[in-house]
Amino acid sequence: MKKPIVTLLLGAAFLTACGSGGSPAPPSATPVPSSSDQGSIAWGACTDLMGADGKPATPGPGVECAKLPVPLDYAKPDGEKIDLALIRVKATGERLGSLVFNFGGPGASGVDTLATASAAFTKLGTRYDLVSFDPRGVDRSAGVRCGGTVEKLLAAGHGEDQDKLAAEFAAACEKDSGKVLPHVGTVNAAKDLDQMRVALGDDKLNYLGFSYGTHLGAVYATHFPKNVGRFVLDSAFDPTVTFEERAVIQAGGFDAAFEAFAADCVAQSCEIGASPANVEKNVLDLLEQLKTKPIKVGERELTYGLAQLAVITPLYAKQSWPVLEQSVAAARKGDGTMLLALADAYTGRRADGTYNTSMSSLMAINCADNSERPTAADVARMETKIRKIFPILSVEGSSSACAHWPVPGDDEAKRIDATGSAPIVVVGGKGDPATPYEWATELTAQLKTGVLVTYEGEGHGAYLSGSQCVMGLVDAYLLDGELPDKGATCPA
Repeated sequence: MKKPIVTLLLGAAFLTACGSGGSPAPPSATPVPSSSDQGSIAWGACTDLMGADGKPATPGPGVECAKLPVPLDYAKPDGEKIDLALIRVKATGERLGSLVFNFGGPGASGVDTLATASAAFTKLGTRYDLVSFDPRGVDRSAGVRCGGTVEKLLAAGHGEDQDKLAAEFAAACEKDSGKVLPHVGTVNAAKDLDQMRVALGDDKLNYLGFSYGTHLGAVYATHFPKNVGRFVLDSAFDPTVTFEERAVIQAGGFDAAFEAFAADCVAQSCEIGASPANVEKNVLDLLEQLKTKPIKVGERELTYGLAQLAVITPLYAKQSWPVLEQSVAAARKGDGTMLLALADAYTGRRADGTYNTSMSSLMAINCADNSERPTAADVARMETKIRKIFPILSVEGSSSACAHWPVPGDDEAKRIDATGSAPIVVVGGKGDPATPYEWATELTAQLKTGVLVTYEGEGHGAYLSGSQCVMGLVDAYLLDGELPDKGATCPA
């Protein structure tokens, strides 16, 4: 999952030798992707892309966008429709079919992410049209909007009435997006995926999901096992965990990631501490100071809550650890610019000061996917456990927007069983802070058709970690149908 348990909306967030690859699976086990290009989607120019820096982006060569109408309510398939926003990067070589991506969240825009990240998938793009989308309730696809309450939540000072703010947020979401709130969620998104498969002209869905995208892929495989083509789920999520279990497990994951960062920092003459314990103390001291004295950054302020988000963000990838060191060092000298930029990237703040729907979509989808409605006592108990494990994540007086959510959730998305599907490759990282390795083992077992690949390294997401071993195994399956060996493991 992209988001750890960290904001005042605590209860709703979520986050050896290399295997040789084995021999190609028989056609009955791993269907060859369709080579049909007879899809019904009318592709055209992309006009509203946003870059990772929150500024408008220009589409690269071969990039096209489209809209696909799908039922708002699948119980009324001929009723009102909503448009899903799609993006495609056309295959540069002999085409196998489409490869659909979900990059996580829930709430992340697949349209913007693929537009900026497609170069990372160049090899896959030689044989596949690379396709992604904004899932229902996200940005261009009937995105959940909640007035200005996201900005208000993020700007809230330490000690404000968090439960009141959470209630106001939920009420604003109902006012602005009440029509779509009952129909977001992962089960409906999986049904949308099958609509996409048909419209793309593919007999089977070929799919690469990261983080929350592993949950969406697993739910799709549960509901449409015979339509599963070549599936890879990287940074797996276990949907059976409760809110509290998720919070505690992720706190442990981020604590381990921070310890690894601190040790690495000290080994390289760390600017923010002479020992790992000293690094953690200095970060905690900075956060404590921000509770009563935010740092001015232009017309804005780096608050305690925003700084928490900023510190967590670089822990997702080892490559960004130097940014964490530099940002904290600058803030300790009174310059909060870098930390505020990290928080803005995390929360979806655009260069013009507006926000995308990532935070509100996250909440809407999580509340839809779960019947749990944590009480204030539940959240307080979780917060106490988090404080003992990883105090940087601790948020005193936290609340849960799901407790105030205007529509009920259900647990259908927790049921995973892909019996009858083609093999599904699940990749789990031993040093993943947001989706810990144990979730990969659990999801592999739940699928019944899962094949586990273990990555021994750090960071959230193994395919893009720089591991040639992981990338090689995944590419071999997606491009050639070559399953990893049982027990395949890739070194850090």
